[in-house]
Amino acid sequence: MFEDLNGKRVLVTGAFGGLGSHFAKVLAAAGAHVALAGRRLDAGNRLAAEIRAAGGMACVVEMDVTSADSVSAAFDRAVADLGAPLDCVVNNAGVALTRPAVEYTDSDWQGVIDVNLNGAWRVARVAGERMIVRKHGSIVNVASILGLRVAQQVPAYAAAKAGLIQLTKALALEWARHGVRVNALAPGYIATALNRDFFASEAGQALIRRVPQRRLGQPAHLDAPLLLLASDASEFMTGSVLAVDGGHLVSSL
Repeated sequence: MFEDLNGKRVLVTGAFGGLGSHFAKVLAAAGAHVALAGRRLDAGNRLAAEIRAAGGMACVVEMDVTSADSVSAAFDRAVADLGAPLDCVVNNAGVALTRPAVEYTDSDWQGVIDVNLNGAWRVARVAGERMIVRKHGSIVNVASILGLRVAQQVPAYAAAKAGLIQLTKALALEWARHGVRVNALAPGYIATALNRDFFASEAGQALIRRVPQRRLGQPAHLDAPLLLLASDASEFMTGSVLAVDGGHLVSSL
């Protein structure tokens, strides 16, 4: 179903850890030539070596999504290293901060917004400019179900992801006539190394019980939705928000 990704050029932001590295490996395994973008180049080089050892193709580019100049330079480098323009961008870079709202400083708020929303905008803008010229391309914004419903102590993250979902729809509307698709992947609670201890706690177990399927998602549960949105299998989808959450969004209030 996703054979059209074979040989396609894909850039993944925030690719050096967490879900970003998982996304990069999944895309490479599907035959895509992947540009791994982020700030921690040592981690990026290790990931690229892992992908190559598995038979995939990957390059590493430095990118700081809080800098427009860095984003533009990273796109130039990715195209040069991959040898062709990008077919898809997975807009994944993000940070989270869990803290009561009244304890947030202006710096706390601005830091989360600047990566999760402003950074995603910077990446999407450069991707869109280049894809419009070619009349082809897919942008996959990695949002969250917290952009659609809320949880406590993540006000900046929730606001940023809600903004990203609306940005996805706005860009999809504007760029559809140019052959550029913009969709969002909205994961629910996915088990990662970073949250393992929390979900083993009493509070974490209570949260899991609120998920209708009574379990956490695994990174692999995002594979097919990611490949769908990245590939031409979703050629008639744009402005869509694809939730992968075990039914969490439809649970009772």
